[in-house]
Amino acid sequence: MNGKNSIGQISWEKLIDPVWQPIIESIKPMDTQLLPQARGKMDNKTKPLGSLGRLEDLAIQLCLIQNNLNPKINRKQVLVFAGDHGVVEEGVSAYPAEVTAQMIKNFLNGGAAINVLCRHHGIDMRVVDMGVNADFEDHPLLVKKKVRKGTRNFALESAMTPQETVEAVQNGMDVFLTEHANRPIDIVGLGDMGIGNTTAAAAIICAVTGISPIHATGRGTGIDDKTLERKVQVIEKALQFHNPDPLKGFDVLQKVGGYEIAGIAGAVLAAASRRVAVVLDGVISTAGGLIAYLINPDIRGYLISGHRSVEPAHQAALSYMDLEPVIDLNMRLGEGTGAAIAINIVEAAAKIMCEMASFDEAGVSKKNET
Repeated sequence: MNGKNSIGQISWEKLIDPVWQPIIESIKPMDTQLLPQARGKMDNKTKPLGSLGRLEDLAIQLCLIQNNLNPKINRKQVLVFAGDHGVVEEGVSAYPAEVTAQMIKNFLNGGAAINVLCRHHGIDMRVVDMGVNADFEDHPLLVKKKVRKGTRNFALESAMTPQETVEAVQNGMDVFLTEHANRPIDIVGLGDMGIGNTTAAAAIICAVTGISPIHATGRGTGIDDKTLERKVQVIEKALQFHNPDPLKGFDVLQKVGGYEIAGIAGAVLAAASRRVAVVLDGVISTAGGLIAYLINPDIRGYLISGHRSVEPAHQAALSYMDLEPVIDLNMRLGEGTGAAIAINIVEAAAKIMCEMASFDEAGVSKKNET
């Protein structure tokens, strides 16, 4: 059934600003023309074939993304998109909603896990206020792109209006493109902050992949069994009420999404349009990637899954897009922490491709032919 808030068929293309539509349409599939040369270059390094495992695949993917046999990673960036969620009114989180704003201040003061990891790995970081229920003073790390102070409670009505949905995606695109124009980005990790956002992410992933809420819903910030049961019920009822179209990213986003998830989707689209590798973080970041994938499937080749979250919905989204995480450390924090660690590994892969000697360069004999 269609939800009571249905406004009929929405022409999303007409809502998208003419400035942004050509950027979305300009995204082309990752160019595989260099694949034989990239594979040949890697195979001629001083090592047994395939002995560097996933590092080899990541290095080759970077070659294809950048269309360059010597992929470079000079500027690394993590964008942390933040927003509040009306669905917390249903009691789906272990933490009160005001923690979102408190954590933004922690980010800006440099005290969060993502700050530590970005400093450690030499990664630039920005925090993007997409919809936090608070106002913030200007800060060098803060980008203000607030659409509204929190989404609506999607247990009762759509999380956003159609106009807000498009605005949020466009804001995410604008954030990446502005940062990239100021100083070119070679790889970007996408993180999140928002109490209640694992509920929105699980709802999105259930709507798109068809996995049932009981199998997709996790404990998020560490909820107890009773709260988990309530969280599952909220998602089940919301999906029945709204009946989002699993093939239309904007529709799913509008009905059960979040402003920060929309911002992540926009950043993915913008990065792909500029042939920049995108490292997704956990379940929320991947939900944003999934929305971008529905909007334009050609983004797929630019995606790298940073880590495997313990949130059960995460694997469903990864399988849908055929992505394999770089690391699995039993993480479930968000913020972009898994992406930051993975960026360091991807950078190592690029250096293997560029700096490791070939058999001829090193004067090392190749494997005996049989």
